[in-house]
Amino acid sequence: MTGPNTSYYYTTTAYPAAPARYATSPIEIRDLLIAFIVLTFDLMLIIGSLSLFAGVSSLAGFLSLSTFAIAATAAVTGFLAHELAHKFVAQRHHAWAEFRMSPAGLAFSVLTASFGFLFAAPGATVVGGMNDLREWGRTSLAGPMTNLVFAAVFFAGAVAASVSHLSAAVVGALLWLTFFNGWFATFNLLPFGPLDGAKVMRWSRTTWVGAIVICGAMTVVGALALYGQISVPT
Repeated sequence: MTGPNTSYYYTTTAYPAAPARYATSPIEIRDLLIAFIVLTFDLMLIIGSLSLFAGVSSLAGFLSLSTFAIAATAAVTGFLAHELAHKFVAQRHHAWAEFRMSPAGLAFSVLTASFGFLFAAPGATVVGGMNDLREWGRTSLAGPMTNLVFAAVFFAGAVAASVSHLSAAVVGALLWLTFFNGWFATFNLLPFGPLDGAKVMRWSRTTWVGAIVICGAMTVVGALALYGQISVPT
């Protein structure tokens, strides 16, 4: 995989010959910050439109500090941590890796969020200098698995908050974070185009099946618990 016509999608022919581990650049920091701000806004729109807090109007829900805190935390764990996981695993394999935003993808995410659902393609972690199929698979899997870990932690936190009889708002916030992280993981594992799932499947179909089933199940559990279709232990 040395030429520009690679099928792995996240690649570039312009990268340092000896990339520094865990290095970044002003361009990457700028792109991550812009994408983070836009995705936080998207998630606030979604939470507001679905009225997380009982009896609160969509506009009030959108403007509340609680909604902002949930959305920003979801953007950090669901997006930033996801992309940085790709980056750090790629760099550990001695590849060049930096995030680059997609202005069109960010604009489309705002459009979909305004209708109450999120189709987010904010950009991608561009990787260059990686030649091994297994390295590509592991690098691609790192993002969704990071989301899965966060989703499991937030769900465990929701159970603990419920058992401790904390407010319904706290439990609800943790379930939103469970759902969002599960959704980011599952969406990115779809085996199409430049998504992570396509590269994981090329490496190991068994690994891909196991990952998307587990992440999908976590997403469903988070959604059902959020909407009261299954009970969180009390």
